[in-house]
Amino acid sequence: MNLKPLADRVVVRPSVAEEKTKGGIIVPDTAKEKPVWGELIAVGPGKVSDEGKLIALEVKVGDRVLYGKYSGTEVTIDGEELLIMRESDVFAIMPKK
Repeated sequence: MNLKPLADRVVVRPSVAEEKTKGGIIVPDTAKEKPVWGELIAVGPGKVSDEGKLIALEVKVGDRVLYGKYSGTEVTIDGEELLIMRESDVFAIMPKK
């Protein structure tokens, strides 16, 4: 994929919604919760301050992040569902597995 976000925007590949609960109950598509975490696959260069200085982003490609439930804009690129959002919509960086 050749997608480059601008300014302080990031591109997130959302995690896959759970198919089963911990108790083994299969969840139908209509009842699945939207995922609130995913992996960053592209990040912009950063935001330009009022003084003209570039403020670099705190996140980087490959980070697993938590974000708001209704954050970002959903787009489909090369058949893959992605989210484009501002860095400020990212709440936290999750530790690597």
